[in-house]
Amino acid sequence: MPQRFMLGIEEEFQLVDVKTGKLASRAQSILDKGAPIFEEQIKPEMLQSVLEFVSPILPDIGAARMELYTSRALLARILQKENLALVSAGTHPSSSWHEQKPTPHERYMELEEEYQDVARSILIFGLHVHVSVASKEQSVKLMNQVRTWLPHILALSSNSPFWNGRMTGIKSYRSVVWKRFPRSGTPDVFRDRAHFDSFVNDLVEMKCIDNGKKIWWDIRPHPFFDTIEFRISDMPGTIEDTLALAALCQALIAKLTQMDESGKEVPVLSRDYVDENKWRAMRYGLDAEVVDFSGRRLLSMRDSIRELLNFVDDVVDELGSRREMDYIRALMDDPRGTGADRQMEVFQQTNDPDKVSQFLIEQTMQGVQLDDAMLYDKFIRFKPFEILG
Repeated sequence: MPQRFMLGIEEEFQLVDVKTGKLASRAQSILDKGAPIFEEQIKPEMLQSVLEFVSPILPDIGAARMELYTSRALLARILQKENLALVSAGTHPSSSWHEQKPTPHERYMELEEEYQDVARSILIFGLHVHVSVASKEQSVKLMNQVRTWLPHILALSSNSPFWNGRMTGIKSYRSVVWKRFPRSGTPDVFRDRAHFDSFVNDLVEMKCIDNGKKIWWDIRPHPFFDTIEFRISDMPGTIEDTLALAALCQALIAKLTQMDESGKEVPVLSRDYVDENKWRAMRYGLDAEVVDFSGRRLLSMRDSIRELLNFVDDVVDELGSRREMDYIRALMDDPRGTGADRQMEVFQQTNDPDKVSQFLIEQTMQGVQLDDAMLYDKFIRFKPFEILG
């Protein structure tokens, strides 16, 4: 089964000054220095204080674990020489988008011209998880079904309570900022792949977009490859958080595929119903109360996630992700909550967003300890390459 549901992971990191914890618009320097090692695995984003890491195709969650820990250690060593550090969080605690330099790339300049301050203010950082599927046709059916659990994934990843130096009271404020972009949010239900392709072709033919990659929904069939791409998550606080989210996305696709192949139907919710629960996840994270519209009941987000874990449980061992599912179960009982809760606790204790930034630097590197031999060995055995786009 694992070879059927391969993974790709894309992480959008904050580049911060080690001493101040403030964002630093210095991505190009890191891209230049990292190119001999990472090749196409590191990329720029619209603002120069963002660095994107793109994994190679990962056969299973075990390979993902090795890739993320090793690559983050390598990146950190490159940044250390520049007095920079990585931060993994959905927004920065204090830096403002007004202070950031844009990336002088033609694509980004076109986006800025079209979207103006909507694009200039896009100082947010997300985690994208790709899971391979059997066909493009199947990808649309799975997208329709998996939308139900997008709020749960968002709640687990919630890690952006700050915006422009303010505690917002929203656990995923990144979702608020991203909502301004067109063709974002929860997708509608599509009858089949032909219906989806017709929609994309209409937008292309009428010159709304030039290709399907400018459809930025919370989940989408990749326009060029046979993958489902989960785009709803904040950048989580630690690598273990990231691995748990990736494993859950993979398990959901595997379970729904199993049910589809067995002829079992799965309820599909309308976009408005999904958005009701998404708002609750944005606002309250794991402390949300969610609506089970199919079962006509209210329950806590934590209990709903426990039910989700039970739902996918019979595919977990074959996927090799029992460790990650146990991690999520433990998180449901952990009073520290998600990254957002941890940030808010530090701020409540110190009333200092700079202290939150230092905490995030530590969280981002939690468990990242590899020696030179292991780092070298990684890039002998795993030649980086990208097909997920």
